[in-house]
Amino acid sequence: MQEFTHTIKDPHGIHARPAGLIASAAKPFAASVSVSCGGKTADGKRLLSLMSLGARCGDVLCFRIEGDDEAEAAETLRRRCEEVI
Repeated sequence: MQEFTHTIKDPHGIHARPAGLIASAAKPFAASVSVSCGGKTADGKRLLSLMSLGARCGDVLCFRIEGDDEAEAAETLRRRCEEVI
């Protein structure tokens, strides 16, 4: 299992564009991806699930990745988060 956190810097928080980019980065991997924020957990491969977190600027997202390709998935998602939120 791989875990990392990311503090949202985008003043708009997680909206459709970054949620879609994160989900599309997670989908090719076999590993499961869950994202938690404020007591809620979302499927990191689903745009609407990520948006349902209601994460805003300054909130901390906790990513948990489990599966065969978890290390590669975690690194890809870390980079994508830095780029988009």
